[in-house]
Amino acid sequence: MSIVFSAALAVLSLAGSLLAPPARALYDVSYYPDGEFLNLSSRLRYDPAPRPATNEDRAAQRRGLEVMVEEHVRQLRRQGRLAKDEDTAWSVYDFTSGEKLVEINADLKLQAASLIKPFIALAYMHQVKAGRLAYDDDARRRLERMIQRSDNNATNWALRRLGGPAAVQTLLRRDYGSLLANVDVVEYIPRDGRTYRNKASVGDYSRFLLALWREELPGAAEIKRLMALPKRDRLRTGTDLPPDTEVFSKSGSTSHICGDMGVLLAKAPDGRQYAYALIGVIEKRSAARHYFRWLHSRGDIIREMSGMFYRIIAGLHGFAAVR
Repeated sequence: MSIVFSAALAVLSLAGSLLAPPARALYDVSYYPDGEFLNLSSRLRYDPAPRPATNEDRAAQRRGLEVMVEEHVRQLRRQGRLAKDEDTAWSVYDFTSGEKLVEINADLKLQAASLIKPFIALAYMHQVKAGRLAYDDDARRRLERMIQRSDNNATNWALRRLGGPAAVQTLLRRDYGSLLANVDVVEYIPRDGRTYRNKASVGDYSRFLLALWREELPGAAEIKRLMALPKRDRLRTGTDLPPDTEVFSKSGSTSHICGDMGVLLAKAPDGRQYAYALIGVIEKRSAARHYFRWLHSRGDIIREMSGMFYRIIAGLHGFAAVR
């Protein structure tokens, strides 16, 4: 086991003490000889007497998890699965405990691609609540296509109804600036889908998802319904997560970006569900030469991270993830 991961293991032993359940999970995090991750839930043991958590405990837990992710990203670079011109950003927020578990490059502005679309839905719902737009059957069908099918024509329809990208940017900055501090909505989606100028950070997505989950945003219940419509994603589809895991998500893809954001509900054997947000974005400065190959391989990285964090969430809440 590397020195970095030995340190990470030491601080991760504090994780279970941050929550109320009667058992705390301690992870034996280790490597295969060739450097690949072991299943993080493969060896769990329980301490029945957790002590009250301190701020120092929480900071140590968070840093330990971030060290794990950073080391994994370095490993991916050594293996050639991430290139030198690729930046990554990650955020994991346990909504049940209220703990931010991971924030890496959280404020880095990255291309948003279709990840910008839930923010356009928010702007639309804002105007519906204000009585300036109607949410009739036609509008509902178009927003469904925008989120579920990532339909660019439907997105541009919403942008036009809202007065264009500049008007949406003004609305989001004026009314949701504390949530969406790094969001730039500057262009319609081009006909060829090559949208590179709209930007956001994983911190923006994380804050948006938390406010959405708490139903602090206009039309929150409807936006959650839109994001829960069945579709392929990189958080559950193609992962080893249990098939009954609920996901509220949106993905984004161009030849420069592969990303996904969403809220997942980890389900314990007793039926209880534990909500957490996961965002992963990989941005490539030069356009990928083999687009579909690149997109598939980077999507697999996000899927691996999703599986890893599901098992961590399960362990933190006192149950082993069933594969």
